Amino acid sequence: MTENALDPRLAVVILAAGQGTRMKSQVPKVLHRIGGRPLVGHVLDVARDLAPSHVVVVVRHERDQVADAVLGISPEVVVVDQDEIPGTGRAVEVALDALPDFDGDVLVLSGDVPLLDADTLAAFVAEHRAASAGATLMTAVLGDPAGYGRVIRESDGSVARIVEQKDASAEEAAVAEVNAGIYVFAAASLRTHLPAIGTANAQAEKYLTDIVALVRQAGGRVAASVAADVSVTSGVNDRVQLSEVGRLLNARTVRRWQLAGATILDPATTWIDVTATLAPDVTVLPNTHILRATVVGEGATVGPDTSLVDCEVGEGATVTRTDATLAVIGAGATVGPFAYLRPGTQLGERGKIGTFVETKNSTIGAGSKVPHLSYIGDTTIGRRVNLGAGAITANYDDVAKHRTEIGDEVHSGSHNVFVAPVRIGDGAKTGAGAVIRKDVPPGALALSVAPQRNVEGWVENNRPGTGAAEAAARARSAQEAGDGSQEEHG
Repeated sequence: MTENALDPRLAVVILAAGQGTRMKSQVPKVLHRIGGRPLVGHVLDVARDLAPSHVVVVVRHERDQVADAVLGISPEVVVVDQDEIPGTGRAVEVALDALPDFDGDVLVLSGDVPLLDADTLAAFVAEHRAASAGATLMTAVLGDPAGYGRVIRESDGSVARIVEQKDASAEEAAVAEVNAGIYVFAAASLRTHLPAIGTANAQAEKYLTDIVALVRQAGGRVAASVAADVSVTSGVNDRVQLSEVGRLLNARTVRRWQLAGATILDPATTWIDVTATLAPDVTVLPNTHILRATVVGEGATVGPDTSLVDCEVGEGATVTRTDATLAVIGAGATVGPFAYLRPGTQLGERGKIGTFVETKNSTIGAGSKVPHLSYIGDTTIGRRVNLGAGAITANYDDVAKHRTEIGDEVHSGSHNVFVAPVRIGDGAKTGAGAVIRKDVPPGALALSVAPQRNVEGWVENNRPGTGAAEAAARARSAQEAGDGSQEEHG
């Protein structure tokens, strides 16, 4: 949705106080992540899209951890603590205490229901207002309603009450319409009826749903809206539901980018966080993860078998079978296959990081190539450089890290080791197998090759009876026979 003007008549309360014991985790349930955000983060996002005048988040279990996460995402919200009285009714009651002068509508959301979208909720609030209801609840019709509160209706279709699973009779438990845990209340109705709710139930909790019967008894109207798309009401109570909701969110995200002009060959194996951005004409190949704040530029191709975390990929770049984190890949550059880009890697326009190359905290200039079998760490490489196979910048001396600087138009031989700190001047060249320990002046050729020494007959003398010794003997005999023949004809 586009940004709206604040609605002074709307407040949002997000319930995030529960322990979530079925997750079997030390991490609070609402902080488990899907799509690059914690569950409660998705709920905060949709609340912000509605532009309410107030957002209140109720916390209790692992209070500091949840509160810090919430305020890190939305510093403008108000965090309130639920006391020792359990239940959703008490949670909303303490939230309302933080809004002493508010007299509009209160939208109540759950921190573990992350798939709701702003359009659905805006229509839900509008329906509540059109009905002049004291309370409106969102419902869903499920094939298997087990675990959910059942919506019991009167013969005329109006809502009579909500019965929680543990308190339901056999007849009530057979009802397929369930409470989705999403409500809009007139603030005045909450202030009137919340104090009257008790804890005489199987859970000994103060149920928010009990307000439905109280509003009806007082002559107020209770409305209900059946969700057209049941998936938006999906909540998370265990790890199975976490993965199911994550899959639904990912399918929604992938579809959104497809409709925006990205080609995604296999949506089932492509994972894109809601915080990532794809430009038009991006191509994403199978088994690819585009995560966190990654941005992929127009016309780039990513994948297959690639993971990008907080990366920037320039226009027209190609990234194949690569694992990259906090890396910048320039326009028209190529990376992979089987490349590992660690944080701080910056590859310039039309540059290349090739097969089995690892880079870290390094800048590789425009048009420069590190084609294969190399480690480049703590290094600055200039423009139009070509490093031979097996290049290593040895950046660590067992005490501290040091940098290697390689100028423009440098060409190195295969299997070079650059022992930092060292600088290679513009236009310099290095020989194959060189170990570069000293600075190389511009335009110089650096060599560190010892004279080659051949020890004749070593294999036959030291490895007698081996295949190598037998092959050497045959080759020597053939060579001697050939030399003898040449002498006769000479």
